[in-house]
This record gives sequence, C-alpha cells and structure tokens, in this order.
Amino acid sequence: MPNAIAQAAQSPLYIGLMSGTSLDGVDGVLVDFSRRAQVLHHASCSFDAALRAELLDLNTAGGRDELHRAALAANALVRHYAQVVQQLLTAAGARAGQIAAIGAHGQTVRHRPRMFDGTGYTLQLNSPSLLAELTGITVVADLRSRDVAAGGQGAPLVPAFHQSVFGQPGETALVLNIGGIANLSVLGEDGSVLGFDTGTGNALMDGWCLKHTGKSYDESGQWAASGRVLPELLAAMLGDPYLAQEPPKSTGRDLFHPGWLEPHLQDHAAQAAAVDVQATLTEFTAASCAHAVQRFGRNGRELLVCGGGALNTHLMQRLAALLPGVTVASTAERGLPPLEVEAAAFAWLARQCLLGLPGNRASVTGASGPRVLGAIYPA
Repeated sequence: MPNAIAQAAQSPLYIGLMSGTSLDGVDGVLVDFSRRAQVLHHASCSFDAALRAELLDLNTAGGRDELHRAALAANALVRHYAQVVQQLLTAAGARAGQIAAIGAHGQTVRHRPRMFDGTGYTLQLNSPSLLAELTGITVVADLRSRDVAAGGQGAPLVPAFHQSVFGQPGETALVLNIGGIANLSVLGEDGSVLGFDTGTGNALMDGWCLKHTGKSYDESGQWAASGRVLPELLAAMLGDPYLAQEPPKSTGRDLFHPGWLEPHLQDHAAQAAAVDVQATLTEFTAASCAHAVQRFGRNGRELLVCGGGALNTHLMQRLAALLPGVTVASTAERGLPPLEVEAAAFAWLARQCLLGLPGNRASVTGASGPRVLGAIYPA
C-alpha cells in the first residue's frame, strides 16, 4: 500500500456516498470509526429531472451513443457527489486532508452476475478519478466487481456492515433495507450472516406514482392507503420465479421495471383505478419482504428497516401486519437514521479496502471466498 494511502488509513474519518436504484439523488455521510461506526453528519443532493431520466434510460434501454452518454452521465453524477462531500466538510468544519477516503458506490445501470459467460458483470457509472480531483480526497470505488469475479453476486454488500453495527450476540437480528430494490440481512445468533435481495422495494411504486400523480414518490404511502389491493394482480406478481429462488441472489431494475409490470397489468388490472394499482404494488413489496423474513429469518423477533421505505408509514404498517410476532421498527431506534445506513456501509467498505480487509461475505454473495473490495484512487 503506498505511503500516502497507509497514512490516510490512520484517520478514523470516512465519507460514504450512495445513489441507489430509487434514482432520487445522493446520500452522503461522514463517519467516525474511532469506536463503532458513528455518523457525524448527513447530507443529500437531489438529481435534476434530466440526469434522472438519463440514468433511467441507460439502465433500461441505452440506445444510441450509449457509451458517450454514460461517460457524461458519470461526470454529472460525480459533480453531485462532490457537492455532497463539500456539504459534509462544511458541516464538520473539516479539511479534505482529515478524511481517510470516500467510498463512492456509483450508479448501477446494469447488474447481470453469473450470466452470459458464467461470470457476468455488474456496472456502476462513476468517475472516481474526477471525484478525487474535485475533492482532494482518496476515493475507493468499483466495490462490487471483485466479488463478481470471484463467482459472487456482487450484492448485497451491506449485510457485513449490518453485522458490525446491528449484530447482537446470542440473538438473531434482522435488517431490511428498502431502497429501489429491497434486501434482507439475517444476522444469526451464532455470528452467521445471510443476505439477499428480496425483490422490488420502492422502484415500481415510485414509477407508478410519478406516472399518475406527477410526484416522485407516495409520501408516507398515503395514496396507496386510500386504494384497495387487487388480489389477482398481487398473486401474479408474487408468482415471479425470482422470489422463489434460493439465495445467494440479487436483482435490480434489470428485472423489476415497467416493462415487467405491464403484462401483469394487461392480464389482471386492465380496467383498474391507478390508486388500486398503487395499493397493490405497495402490498407486493410488503408481502415479498415478509415472505423472505418468514422463510429465512424465523428466529428473529425484531425487524429493523432502513432506506426510503422506512419513511413509508403505510408500508411499515403492512409489514407489521404481515409479520405477527415480529416488532417492525426503523433503524433510527438503534441510533442510525434509515437514510444514513447504506451510505455508512460504503464508508465502511472504503475503510475495509484501505486496511486490506475483506468487504464481502461469501455466505451472502456466493463468492468463492472473502475478498478485499474496491479500487483505490489516491488524492
């Protein structure tokens, strides 16, 4: 490890940046790892409509000049990242030189592990060199590819961090992240870790809400709560083969996108009111998450929820109703607000990389073993 990076690794301060499948913007945190991960500051930056539309198109279609557009979208994304970094430094009264590294996830536009040639790929738009130039801070990026190269899914990567923060000796802890896609971590009482993507999170709900109300999300789930669930549509969606697959498994907008939804609507909800479809999409997310808990987290008595879904009151109520005997609560009750958890995980992954420690869990991703994840771009 070069001397500059070795010196940086001595600092307990790291920044984590996350822009997820919800495509709503960037969340960033400044984390102190002196003891257990302590988030000192949180900042965010929304995507403008043009960037969001471009990222969504690159994720689902691509089209003409795809490589050119992807490169420019990565630059635009990183300028948002740099803005969030500056907000964090200002809030903390800190200098760039005090930060060990930035863990920058990038924006996933394709996720196809183990497909095509047996290895497949995962692709996150990012320009870590530009981010290092704009911030003057070492950047750790490309955090999924090594796991994929080792035969893994490359996702989810957060369960190892969940264990470090939420794991409880002698009891099973359950953590559910509901972003655009939802993933469950089962932290066993014996120290074992299982994790996988359960299916769609907010992505289908948000897309439907935007299409029919002009709002980017259903605040607190109020619109969905005013509709009725369509049983045939719900059953058809719950019949998707992905939900029955055994872990390790991961998914994304490559599967759960409007084109996936459209045939279900044509077959089972052609004349349905838009609000009833929204109610059913919310129930689909709640039910697929609840089924995963019932199947793989039976010993857990508390489900901690993070991500934007934790702010959807109706969704949280449906999870609680579908999981009798399980207390459903926000991670905020354990000291880490739900919009900070995933960004903090990528700060932790950056630290693991600089320290030469594994960031994956083979029991989660299916990789052939533990691997140091990420590529380092020195300040």
